[in-house]
Amino acid sequence: MSSAALYLLIGIFIVGYLAIILEFYIKVNKTAVGIALAGILWMVYFVCGCVDSPSSHLAHHLGEVSQIIFFLLGAMTLVELIDSHKGFNTVIRLIHTTSKRRMLIIISFLAFFLSSVLDNLTTTILMISVLRKLVPEKSERLTLNCMVVIAANAGGAWTPIGDVTTTMLWINHRVSTLAVIKEVFIPSFISMIVPLGIFAFFTKGRYSQDYNEALAEKGEPGARIVFVLGILSLLAVPVIKWATGVPPFMGMLIALAFLWFVTDIIHFRFENRDHLRVPFILTKIDISSVLFFMGILLSINALETVGILKSIAVWLDGITSSHLAIATFIGLVSAIVDNIPLVAASMGMYDVTTYAMNDSLWMMIAYTAGTGGSLLSIGSAAGVALMGIEKVDFISYAKKATIPALAGYLLGVLYFKII
Repeated sequence: MSSAALYLLIGIFIVGYLAIILEFYIKVNKTAVGIALAGILWMVYFVCGCVDSPSSHLAHHLGEVSQIIFFLLGAMTLVELIDSHKGFNTVIRLIHTTSKRRMLIIISFLAFFLSSVLDNLTTTILMISVLRKLVPEKSERLTLNCMVVIAANAGGAWTPIGDVTTTMLWINHRVSTLAVIKEVFIPSFISMIVPLGIFAFFTKGRYSQDYNEALAEKGEPGARIVFVLGILSLLAVPVIKWATGVPPFMGMLIALAFLWFVTDIIHFRFENRDHLRVPFILTKIDISSVLFFMGILLSINALETVGILKSIAVWLDGITSSHLAIATFIGLVSAIVDNIPLVAASMGMYDVTTYAMNDSLWMMIAYTAGTGGSLLSIGSAAGVALMGIEKVDFISYAKKATIPALAGYLLGVLYFKII
């Protein structure tokens, strides 16, 4: 690719990225910007004529993005199905508290450990739904939502099924299950507990609104069955992947189909229960957030295809031989661009013959790529989901979460330095 085309792609991406950041001020929806950005970047790639069969490159990346999109749609539908039945009320009653600080601690630990079993994206969607019931006032949910993203990303980093980047390292024989849990758990916990401590220090008082009315709300018919089977179906997704090898999005679609059957059987005799069946639930899904997700990922894929991310890896390898510096840089960059192509590029740069399975480099990359995305809302699937579902803008997240998340991230890196 010519230098002019390369600079044009980078310039377009920067302009689009700034438009997403400044959405609140320019009054242009980030979904429109994300879709336009993806379309323009790939159009430039096609027009430049620098490679043969550009359609095959687009089809390859579209296949990868589609897996995430279908996973997201399935997870959002399942969570909305449980919520429509008011199935979360049982959990809400168990963890409900009027203390803001106690609520913050409970939610953070729940998100951290839940994301290690599910994944950070599903956990974030689930926890946002619970928080909407626990704290109806949106302005009082910002700190909680930011902490959910940080905790979910941290919790997903230390297990092979918790974060897609750790899953990539695991599938490609860079890390083993027990080793990554043993080596990455403590720094991941540090990256969660430090921002939690910062937020908790400044969080005082009790919620001013009386939420007892929401807690007393009765469940819909079949609420308990849908809740139990829904949670079990979500937990079954990583098990299905482990047992059969099928991609996670297939497991999520199977889980959705199963709940679809169950709810149809429960409600098909009652005409007044159409609002509890999946066809109606699908109309409530926020498609704009899904399209935003697609636009961002395809935009990053365009940069990956022209070799920009690979060039960054080569440049980094040329200026330092420190594993810690390389991994730290990857984590910081993952706050700006998607961590998936960054980890893919790192595996291409540092093959397994040079750095064997469970080498310290792979452990540090598992940590930094998983947790670095918490620094900015656009840096992780969990953050993008928060922006889409809760309509949290880039600036609001950055003001609230970037410094606490950075403190936790760097102290986790320091742990690797010490050991």
